[in-house]
Amino acid sequence: MSTVTTPCPCGSGRPLDECCGRFHAGQPAPTPEALMRSRYSAFALGRVDYLLATWHPDTRPAELSPDDATTWLRLEVRSSSAQGDEGQVHFRATFREGRRFGVLEEASRFLRLAGAWYYLDGQPTVSRLKPGRNDPCVCGSGRKFKQCCGTR
Repeated sequence: MSTVTTPCPCGSGRPLDECCGRFHAGQPAPTPEALMRSRYSAFALGRVDYLLATWHPDTRPAELSPDDATTWLRLEVRSSSAQGDEGQVHFRATFREGRRFGVLEEASRFLRLAGAWYYLDGQPTVSRLKPGRNDPCVCGSGRKFKQCCGTR
C-alpha cells in the first residue's frame, strides 16, 4: 500500500506522507508533540534509524533493536507544552504483545538544539490491560473488543 494513502500510525487521521512521514524523510518536527508523534509512528513502523536520530546525544543509546513482538495500537496525547528550548509531552500508547495488551504512559522531556527538537528522556510506566469481550476495543476503533482486536 502506498504511504500517500496509508493512515499515519500517530492517529492524526492524515496520510502518513502528510503527517509523520515527512519528518521521517528529514523535515524537522516543529514542536515537541510533533516529534513525539513521529517517534511513536517510527516505533510502530520499525524505523529504528529515525528513533536514534531524534534522540538527544546525551541520552541516546548506542544501538536500538526493532521490537517485532510489539504491535502499537493507539496513541493518546494527554498534554504537551514548550517554553523556549525545552518541551514536554505526556502520552499514553496502547500496545499488543501476542494475546496480551498493555499501556505505556510517559511524561517525556524534549530539548531543542540548533533549531531541531530531540527526545531527552521520560518517566515511563507500563500497565497491563485485560479488556472484556464486550468492552470498547483498546485500539480506539469504537467497536467492541470481541469484534476488533479480540479476534486476532
